[in-house]
Amino acid sequence: MTQRVPLSILMHSVLVISLFTAVDHAAEGARPNIIVILSDDMGFSDLGCYGGETQTPNLDALAKQGVRFTQFYNTGRCCPARASLLTGLYPHQAGIGHMMEDKGHEGYRGCLNNRCRTMAEVLKPAGYATFMTGKWHVSPHTHPDGPRENWPLQRGFDRFYGTIHGAGSFYDPNSLTRDNTQISPFADPEYQPETYYYTDAISDHAVRYISEHCAQDKRQEKPFFLYMAYTAAHWPMHALPEDIEKYKGRFDTGYDALRAERLVRMKDLGLVSPDAEMSPVAQDWSQVKNREWELRCMEVYAAMIDRMDQGIGKVVGTLKDKGIFDNTLILFMQDNGGCAEGLGRQPRNQLTERPAQPTLEKMPASELQTNMIPIQSRDGFPVVMGPGIMPGPADTYIAYGEGWANVSNTPFRMYKHWVHEGGISTPLIVSWPAQIQQKGSLVDQPAHLIDIMATCVDVAEASYPTKVEDVAIHPLEGLSLVPAIQHQPLKREAIFWEHEGNRAIRVDKWKLVAKFNQPWELYDIDQDRSELHDLKDEHPELAGELASRWQSWAERAYVLPLNPKKKKP
Repeated sequence: MTQRVPLSILMHSVLVISLFTAVDHAAEGARPNIIVILSDDMGFSDLGCYGGETQTPNLDALAKQGVRFTQFYNTGRCCPARASLLTGLYPHQAGIGHMMEDKGHEGYRGCLNNRCRTMAEVLKPAGYATFMTGKWHVSPHTHPDGPRENWPLQRGFDRFYGTIHGAGSFYDPNSLTRDNTQISPFADPEYQPETYYYTDAISDHAVRYISEHCAQDKRQEKPFFLYMAYTAAHWPMHALPEDIEKYKGRFDTGYDALRAERLVRMKDLGLVSPDAEMSPVAQDWSQVKNREWELRCMEVYAAMIDRMDQGIGKVVGTLKDKGIFDNTLILFMQDNGGCAEGLGRQPRNQLTERPAQPTLEKMPASELQTNMIPIQSRDGFPVVMGPGIMPGPADTYIAYGEGWANVSNTPFRMYKHWVHEGGISTPLIVSWPAQIQQKGSLVDQPAHLIDIMATCVDVAEASYPTKVEDVAIHPLEGLSLVPAIQHQPLKREAIFWEHEGNRAIRVDKWKLVAKFNQPWELYDIDQDRSELHDLKDEHPELAGELASRWQSWAERAYVLPLNPKKKKP
């Protein structure tokens, strides 16, 4: 099989040619369909197959007949993670070192630049149909009238249903868009479920795109690429009553007990070492006020994950019904660790309870929702926040808080925003029945979001460009993961991180990491993945060498200046 990745890419992906010889397609010339699934604001241990309590039978089944990575990494925050995943670059190279604001430096423009290519832009010329459902969040331009040059259809996708913005109501999402047109879910002639819920809409449109593609390509001659970017389980804690009911009482033992139970399961599953230590608990359950409210937050969080898993089950069922499941490569991962942000955990506008009746006028069905945090629900209830406001319905807007984020990230330190293990560790589940031989196995090699593009280029036999319209394109930073799922070694030099001045480098078992304006810390991840025993003073030369390598990368990858201020208008 001929690999057509140019030599400039092989400098960063040295095994791309040799490793694919280990893979034989299910049928001659039958390149796989590819589905990349990204969830939002979830911790390393939330899924059932990674030690959590939530019922995720569909993801568990993919893991059982596929492989699970135990040391896969993201970038620690939603926008940079999506930029890195889509482009195979470090986020600063794609222009999104922080969020969606322009900070006046090439690495911090807050918008995908023209020196990167998305997976859709690379796979489409290779003959793939390209579809996306869900959260985009790599363009600051969310207004219905554009500009649209960095919306999905302008970055290589044939079809799109989802949100341009990064967060919002699950019952009435802002910036909801079909292809290039923003729509109201309540005036959408193409999709009118009995109850609109964004997670279901993402899943249902994925099923639709697959079904329509198969109907048009009856001989299965044209493969497809589908990117599904769920907003579950990002705040607000919105979930359907029947899903919330499943988890009533499941978390009543509180933070400490649940973390301990998860760690035992994680050790039994082989996800962490048998002697893995637990990082300190963030909050004391015995001192928690409003305990019923806190429990409800976690019950809704679990329900959101549950509903996402149900949708993934619909997609897998469709693949099986169409006879294409075996030769479909599915990759599931998360954009950052559990989120400790406190949004919605204080009262809003002096409202401390939900009114019994609507107090505002109803919104017209055709009116677009444009607020990340809605002022009201469609039926006229004000959106309320704070302790005692039980999350779940459309007129609430609450995050689940630091205590539960600490549980989600068991047994690691820190959260979303930081680049300690709790902020950047994610499951990676890879399913490809036609090619994975050691089903249900674990892959312990470190890997990163930058590797997903290289993997897709590899299996799709695509050509990654060096130049587009006389603009030089950054070479890929990642490695194809095909050898890893075949349990062959990856020849990797290092993995790097930076977000908000938090920074890290991983070389083999060693990780050098620091918080913004704090000194470096050095950990042996093989022995201490919970990052509890700093070895910097014992290995000062190694720490210095890794710091120097991080600095060289930061200079090369547009990371500097570190944590710049927002550009003045």
